[in-house]
Amino acid sequence: MTKDVIALTPKMPDTWALLAGLAAGGPDAELATAAGTDAVIQLRGPGGRPLVSVEAPVLVHVPGEAQRLLGAQVAAPDGPFWWTEARASTAIAEAERLAGSVCGRLTLLLGGTTWPAEAATTEVVPPPADVTALPAPAEAQPAVDVLTDSTAVVLHDRPVLALTTWLSDIFRTTAQSGLSLQIVTPPHVRLSAPARATLARIPNRWVVQDPDHGYYDGLSGAVLSWQNGTFAPNRSADGQTSMAKAFTAIAPPADRQLIVALRTVHRADERLILGRALETAWTHLTGAPPAGWGTAEPVNLPWSTRQLTDLARDRAPAPTHLLAVGHPDRPAIGNHRITRTAGGVEEDITLTLGYGPGETPPLDAITTLAETLTAEHDLATMLVSLRRARRDLTAPPHFEAPPIPLSFTLGPEDVHDIGLDHARHPPLGPRPVQLGAPTRPALHYALGDGTDPKSWTALQQLTRHLRAAQALP
Repeated sequence: MTKDVIALTPKMPDTWALLAGLAAGGPDAELATAAGTDAVIQLRGPGGRPLVSVEAPVLVHVPGEAQRLLGAQVAAPDGPFWWTEARASTAIAEAERLAGSVCGRLTLLLGGTTWPAEAATTEVVPPPADVTALPAPAEAQPAVDVLTDSTAVVLHDRPVLALTTWLSDIFRTTAQSGLSLQIVTPPHVRLSAPARATLARIPNRWVVQDPDHGYYDGLSGAVLSWQNGTFAPNRSADGQTSMAKAFTAIAPPADRQLIVALRTVHRADERLILGRALETAWTHLTGAPPAGWGTAEPVNLPWSTRQLTDLARDRAPAPTHLLAVGHPDRPAIGNHRITRTAGGVEEDITLTLGYGPGETPPLDAITTLAETLTAEHDLATMLVSLRRARRDLTAPPHFEAPPIPLSFTLGPEDVHDIGLDHARHPPLGPRPVQLGAPTRPALHYALGDGTDPKSWTALQQLTRHLRAAQALP
């Protein structure tokens, strides 16, 4: 297991500051870069056993990111600040103190604060002499605690498990190795929306270790146990799984989340600027554009459609996955995937916004949003739904009801391919509103108010009707 200590400093940790921090291990500690990357420096004990891994500092321009990921009580420096993570192996008792000393020395030199605050020291913590038996192999997975033939297991304890750079590296390397990734946390840990979306993909799993209920899946609630080198559901003689009591014991919150999932398809053009559909949806529903964007959490760059377009161009033809966040007073987060296809350039966007019990989601703005995206941003499809879930957009390890559809919009190209007359007349409703140009319109189908699960039936019937036309010879 790793224990994380984070230095939040107003000044950049340059080479000399990092060396001063790494001197916390004393003269017997060895310095090395982690396998496969120059962005992680490791403090190692005699014989090469990793004690502390220090990530390359990240300059965070986006307000509220420290509080979103570490808790409202964190006193981050005013203005842009540098985020430097030190991860200590808990297999060695001295390692956590060593990580605290690395970050404590950085904040002593540069100002700022550490998280957790009580971890910061400036003491010298010499590596113990009896840890030479287990050096890290050169091909070791980054920050993996248990590695079997089928599974990489990471033990983690932070208030919010976020899709940080190191976690993204683990997802990538385990996928390339054909392994499932299982992250084990205590029950107080919550997932950020991007981390939840990634852990929900098969064969990954979020494993919650509850002191009273044992292990269970934090997203499905299935009771788990360690079987043949992996955490797997306990099954009865007839193959049924059981649900952990801890997963179902908590009542759903009064908070709500509005989820806008949209897809745009653009002609490939050197003048194309990406991200404008996301910016339009964000501004339309919140009154302001996104605050920042990035490729991992913390989201660190000020919002710029030009910069994210340049990144996507540099990575093409490989896809680009980006994140966006809103201002602290309106919780909002966007997942943005850009893909080059035979038909052009596709943007798959999911924008999620949080609302408390006294706040009203802007449901009356959805139709005009669909009209704007159709007219200006090459909308292909848009599904809008509402769910009972936390305002802060994190996922706790207990049951959350699935979203309920509010509306579905079909863009002009798909309407044309299906046939306007067919698309306008689903046999069981709903009757759509026509948007855009009369000669090549989009269709907007209202499915409900977000409270009746029967809206799922209406959506299924509608999609079957639309697909039926595409299946005709």
